[in-house]
Amino acid sequence: MADNGRVPTNSKTATPAPARRRELLATAAEVFAAQGYNATTVRRIADEAGLLAGSLYYHFDSKESMLDEILSAFLDELWAGYDAVLAAGRGPRETLEALVTESFREIDRHRPAVAIYQKESRHLAAQPRFAYLAESQRKFEKLWLGTLERGVAGGDFRADLDVRLTYRFVRDTVWVAASWYRPGGRHRPEEIARQYLSMVLDGIAVRT
Repeated sequence: MADNGRVPTNSKTATPAPARRRELLATAAEVFAAQGYNATTVRRIADEAGLLAGSLYYHFDSKESMLDEILSAFLDELWAGYDAVLAAGRGPRETLEALVTESFREIDRHRPAVAIYQKESRHLAAQPRFAYLAESQRKFEKLWLGTLERGVAGGDFRADLDVRLTYRFVRDTVWVAASWYRPGGRHRPEEIARQYLSMVLDGIAVRT
């Protein structure tokens, strides 16, 4: 069978077990994160999952579908957490602290998806199926910049703060943790967030 990433016309159509789908998505996410989306074949994912390549099509119609589920699940959970932070009505410093903490929690829950997003989102966003990636990035930037701007205006953060530069620094230094963080390690995500925040906020907060 040609490994073209698409479902054969004679594949089964029964609904697979949700738990097995989750296991296969977790395997696919690890392979995509390690090898890159374009370099990954359905056969490689099937090998890692202990399946024949044809059997994988019983669960998914293409590797694109797998990637879509991986990224959309990560972003849906990320935005549910961010929306909860905003709904709490905290001040700008507390909002920034909560956003950073929630981000580290998402790295803990979806580390491979974060790595894929970082590597692949720019070129994937040009495809209609993945247009939501660009919209999510716009929302993300608006939220974080808005929090920093509110902090400067309210006197929580330094008046001379370059908010766009700070946003880029905070964004990149938080999410790069996906390259080294491993779930179940020595430090919980909340502990890492506290250490991280103690370093960042000493540089941007007004001293009292």
